Amino acid sequence: MARPRKWRKVCSLPENNFFGPMNCEQFDDMIIMTVDEYETIRLIDYQDFTQEECSQYMKIARTTVQQIYTNARKKIAQSIVDGKVLKIFGGDYQLCDGNEDFCGCRGCHKRQRYKNLDTK
Repeated sequence: MARPRKWRKVCSLPENNFFGPMNCEQFDDMIIMTVDEYETIRLIDYQDFTQEECSQYMKIARTTVQQIYTNARKKIAQSIVDGKVLKIFGGDYQLCDGNEDFCGCRGCHKRQRYKNLDTK
């Protein structure tokens, strides 16, 4: 019996979930990137997390982060090189509820929203 997949902690869903060439009219052959793959790209490439920090934030093993990150980068490359639409959808994730004492994510969208509400 296979071991159940572990939920990956994700700060927030992306504001845009379709990317690709502007002249593309076909959505039949699109590349699907999961939300947890998107999160590893956001944390490692955008927020400058190490893979170790990313694994602690997402509450999964570093080797799992490495695998997810490699898959995500391959999908981005396929989208760019082959001119295919990239859609961010699905995956094994759980959204951050913003209630943890220490979120661990620099720039957590939920924390910023709660902080803004407290200052009003």
